[in-house]
Amino acid sequence: MRSKTIKLFPLIAFIFIVTGCMFQKPDYLKAITATELNRIMQNKDIFLVDVHTPEQQHIKGTDLFIPYNEINKYQDKLPKDKNTAIYLYCESGSMGNAAAKSLYELGYPNLINLEGGTKAWRKAGLDFE
Repeated sequence: MRSKTIKLFPLIAFIFIVTGCMFQKPDYLKAITATELNRIMQNKDIFLVDVHTPEQQHIKGTDLFIPYNEINKYQDKLPKDKNTAIYLYCESGSMGNAAAKSLYELGYPNLINLEGGTKAWRKAGLDFE
């Protein structure tokens, strides 16, 4: 029995590493704080996407809800201009990182994620829908 466990360990470790990497912040993704995002939203119209699953209470001004792992299914809802800045958020930030990877692979280079997600937004005392 012990030898089976030892043989499975590398596979389990590999799966953990691969799925964990999916949620890490990629180099091409900019992270901003809740107060920075709120200031930007006060000064200009942005494309704001909630990518958290399950669906949660949205930040006021959210344009779209797309589950982080279903970005490809919603390509027709994304901006036609691939240089459009896309602001992402989830509950804590990690699903935003995963969604950014998919968006980047679709050709969207201007990606911004809310650091700390809706938890940080709520902590800052900012509005929800």
